[in-house]
Parts: sequence; structure tokens; C-alpha cells
Amino acid sequence: MRPRHYLFPLCASSVLGALCVRAVLRRAGEPALPLDDAFIHLQYARRLAEGHFFSYVPGQGYSSGATSWLWPALLTPFFAGGVHGLGAIWVLWALGTLLHAALAVEAARLASGLAGRAGAIGAGAMCLAFGAFAWFAWAGMETVALGWILMRTARVAAEHGELVAAGRSPGAPWQAVALGAAAPLVRPEGVLGSVIALCAVLGWARALGPGRRRAAAGAALVPCAGAMLQPLVNLALTGRAASSTAQVKWLALDPYVDARLLAQATLANARLLVTDLLDGGAWTALFVPRGFLLALALGIVATAFAGWRRRRGARAGFVLLLVLGTLVPCMYGTMLWNRVRYLWPFAPAWLVAVACLGAEVGVAAGRLRPGLGALGPALLGAAVGWLAAKLPWTVADLAQSAHAIARQQVALGRWAARALPAHAAIGVNDTGAIAYLSERPTFDIVGLTTPGEARYWPAGAGSRFEHYERLGPRRLPSHFIVYPEWMACPPLLGPALSAASVYDQTILGGATMVAYEARYDLLGSGQAPFSRGPRTALLDEIDVADLESEREHRYSVGPARAVDDRAGVALAPDGRLVADGGRFERAFDRFELRLRPGEACRLGARFASPVDLDVWVGSRHAGVLSAAAAPPGAGLPEAAPDAWLERWLSLPPDAEATRSVTVRPAGPARFASFHYWCFAETG
Repeated sequence: MRPRHYLFPLCASSVLGALCVRAVLRRAGEPALPLDDAFIHLQYARRLAEGHFFSYVPGQGYSSGATSWLWPALLTPFFAGGVHGLGAIWVLWALGTLLHAALAVEAARLASGLAGRAGAIGAGAMCLAFGAFAWFAWAGMETVALGWILMRTARVAAEHGELVAAGRSPGAPWQAVALGAAAPLVRPEGVLGSVIALCAVLGWARALGPGRRRAAAGAALVPCAGAMLQPLVNLALTGRAASSTAQVKWLALDPYVDARLLAQATLANARLLVTDLLDGGAWTALFVPRGFLLALALGIVATAFAGWRRRRGARAGFVLLLVLGTLVPCMYGTMLWNRVRYLWPFAPAWLVAVACLGAEVGVAAGRLRPGLGALGPALLGAAVGWLAAKLPWTVADLAQSAHAIARQQVALGRWAARALPAHAAIGVNDTGAIAYLSERPTFDIVGLTTPGEARYWPAGAGSRFEHYERLGPRRLPSHFIVYPEWMACPPLLGPALSAASVYDQTILGGATMVAYEARYDLLGSGQAPFSRGPRTALLDEIDVADLESEREHRYSVGPARAVDDRAGVALAPDGRLVADGGRFERAFDRFELRLRPGEACRLGARFASPVDLDVWVGSRHAGVLSAAAAPPGAGLPEAAPDAWLERWLSLPPDAEATRSVTVRPAGPARFASFHYWCFAETG
């Protein structure tokens, strides 16, 4: 394709980009971005320019939270050249304009082999008119870049295969191979580009003689290496192949999801995809017209038919593979983050399919009556208008969302730069703008950018509290800037210092984000019993919700949810505040005690329950932990449905050192457990 073919798409993208930028500047008053995640890319890019390999915070080393390696790398030269602060947003906007146009060109070129010239023009025009591409092109994200590289990989691989099928020897498909290696480095979902590149290599290999297929095997290694590069680096530098983002967001790595729940959640997401997201429902009405699902379904059929009719099965297959890729986000904890951003890299293939539908309708109508052949272009024009009708709403939402981020995360990042000392470290749940603009070290409570923290966020707030007890105050931040409801650890939040509230928005994680001094005086306050238990030697201890303690004692989490893993505060009988992490809505607790053979002990339990708890050691009933009110003078708290109780029970000696203990409610009720201790039996 000649450079002049890029002229109209680039002009159209520039006009649309100018409208988007003007709307953002009017609403926010300065360059702004609608997603905090875009600032994460800027922070990684700045650190790369400073000579640090994907380190997010000085002194913390490699962070696997960069889901895209190529997007920050593309921005790095601009930081090295002196771009800083919000000035980097202009670079993002310029790149977004170029990629928006390039995506339309590649969609048109891929569609041309299936839908003809009119279909190609329709596919490109639909890409230019599609609100989601406009929103994300000027949002500073890698979304459109991934859509472009998938389209280009499919188009290059298809063209190579068609030349081979025609008996023309184009040589090795090196461009497709290179694109297939690069695609997973734009985002992990780009592995579909690697698959397409491998298909191109296999098609080329079949056309070679047996003696020359070694070269094809070597070419196949390149996209495989691209797909494996980031996981292997993660494994080498963090001990886990999965990125921290995957650990937090991927259903298969959720600690509470087994195979059955994984299948149920994935199917539920797929159902939501079909019944709402692809049909312009509540979550995608901003971009997708109502009834789009029918057009897409018919387009899928038309694409397969066009591939068969034109003998371009590989091209049609690549389009359908990318449409099928839309199911990949169904394996995430939710697909609804950030304007459903995980779907849109696959949307160019949807529009190519719709272009095939329009073209095939035109061909069929023309066969019935020659004058009806114009029906195809007319339908494609209507589809472009159908999508473009959403653009005013899209532009307005882009500006409003950028305004919200500017008034909250950006404002608090600037506040931190002014108000906090240079040595301050900030605990954050949105780690982008605050880290980028404050230039202070951050501690990511979600775990995306702070090494080693990812496993604790999906576990729940109680496990995070217990983990922070193990870290100790010296390794924890001096301040927090968080949504309090996200943080869900009230014992760690000291005096509030500042806050930013934004109510006229739908993009933020909460209406109010608050800056606090950190407080750590309650860390460890729940380690010892607060009741009148034995004061003999501590033989063993199980700290419920502490992941390390639970692992050491083979604590059975059983059916559970992250929302039931909580951090709480209670008042001890002597008036002290006691904080502890615990698990709520328990049907049972099962764990192992580590004692010496023949050793008797006194078991203590901190729990909350409306009914008594039966204790079993192995298959033997050992006694009852009473939920009844304590007798006067016992030094125990009064019983209440949510009261923290501590009760004690003597366990007889046993010939076994390891003893399996099970705690169950005596009736049809659930309980909360916080701590178990085993002290040596007195006299």
C-alpha cells in the first residue's frame, strides 16, 4: 500500500484527535488522561530512561507489573530527550493519533481480500468511527497498539500464505514472524499474534522440500521466543512466571477459585459478554450500538463464507481467530475494568467481519438483480454511521473521565510532592499518577508494581494485615493515599491529611481518595491472648489469615471468599485496642498442631460465633468452645453475635506429634476465626 493510502485515515484521526484533545483541555484545564493506568506506563518509561530495567520504584528492583514492555519502551526515548511531567501526555496523544489511523489501514487491508474494495473501505471507516478506539487512542493506553499489531500480523501472514498457495515463492515470512514475536510484548493477549505467525511458518514449511524445513523450524522459534520472553524473565527475577498483574487479575491464579468455580466464573463472564458487552448493553453502551451482536454473528458466518468463496481460508481463519480471542478476557476476574478495555484489541476483527457481511449481502443482492449490488456499500455506510453516532458521547466521556483523574489521583500526587518529605513512602491502591507526579517511593497494596505483594491482595484484607505484621513498620510506607474501602485495613490508617472527592464521574474506583499518616501501633497487638488464658510455654500458634502461618499448619481454607478475609479491631477486657486478621463465614476450621508425642496442651481460640464450637482432634471429640456469656469475674468479654471471644480447652496427650484439629459450629451457623494458641498444660 502506498503512503497516499494513509492520507485520509491520518487526516480523519487527526481531526478526531483534535476534538478529543480540545474536549480534555476544556474540561480538565490541562493535559490529562482518563485512566490512572496510563501513568503506570509513564513511570516505567521514565525509569527505563534512567537506566533501570522495569523497576517501578528506586531501590525495589525488577517489577513484573508492566503488562506491556513495548509501550513504555516506545516512550523511553522521549523521556531521555527531556520530556517530563504532564508534557509526556502530548507524546501519548501523538502516538495515539498515528496508531488510530494505522489500525484503520490494517483493518482495511485485511478485509480487502475477503470483502473487496468497498468492504475494505467500510472496515477502515468503521475503525475510524468506532468510539472505543477513539477513547483509548487518546487515553494513553496500549489498547490500540495491540489491535494494530494483531491486524497487521494477520494481514501479513495471510498475504504470505496466499502467495505460497498461488505458487509464487515469497521466501520466509519474516515480517509475520517478527510481528508475532513483538505482539506478546505489547500485551500478553498478543500471543494470538504469535499463533498467527506460527501458522504462516507452517504454511511456508509445507511448500518447502523436506530438506529445507530446518529453516522453517528456526523461524518458528522466533514468535515462540517472543511469547516466552517476559514469563522467563519474570521467573528468573521474581521466582514466578506469571506477572503480578496476572496474579491479581487472572481467575486461574485466584486462591479461592478451584476448577469448578473457574469454569463457572468463566462461563458467567462469557454469558455477560454475549448478552451485554457485545450487544451494547449497560457496560458498553458508550461505544457499541444496541443490536450489534446480531451484526457480528452474521458477520462471522459471512467471513467464513467469503473465505470459502474467494479461496482465502487462511485470511478468514485469522479474522475468526481474533474474533474468538474476544473470549480471552472471560478468564479474568472481571472484564469490566476501565471501560471494558480488555475487549477492544479484538474489536477490529469484529468490524472486518461486519464488513464481510455487508459485502456478501451486496454480492447476493447483485446476483438477484444487478442494480441491487449497491445494497452492500449502502449497508456498510449505514454501519459507519451507526458507530459514529456514539462518538459525541465517547468524546464527552473521555474528557469527563480525564477530568476525574486530574482532580483525584493527579491532584493528590501533586499534593504529595508539595506536602510530604522527600523520604516519605506512600502506600497506594492506584499506583500510576501518584508515583509519577509525587516522585516518592510507592508501596502498591494491590501488588501490581511492588515486588512480592501480588499474592496478598486477592487473599483479602485480613491476610494483608497479617503480612504487614510480618514486614514490620520499617518496610512499610509512612503514608497511605487510598480509597479507605479498598484499603479495608482501618487499624493502619492514622490521621487524615488531605482528600480528593469527585462525584461527577463513573471511572474512578471511589468518590473520595484520602491521604493518611500510617499508624502501626496495632501491628502485633493481637498476637497474644487478651483473656485469662494459661501463661505457660507457648507450644504452637496458628494465626488465621496469615498465609505463611496457615501454610505451615496446613490450614484448610475450604470454600471461602476474599471478602470474608478481613482485618478488624476489638476492645480487650483491659481496655486495649486489639487488631487481628481473620476469616469470616467459616463452616469449619481444620489445621495441624505441632507438639511433642505424649504432650498435653491447653488450646485457646479467638473467634466470633453465635453458637458453641465443637473441637475434634482426629476423629475424637475433644470438647466445646462456648459462645455463652462469660461468668462474672472470668475476665472474658460478654458474648454477642459479633463479639471476639477467647475460650480455652484442654487437649489430652497423644502418641502422635502432629495432631489434626477440626473446629465446627454446634448448630447451623457460621463463625469467624482469628487465632489459635497451644500452651503447655499447667500442673
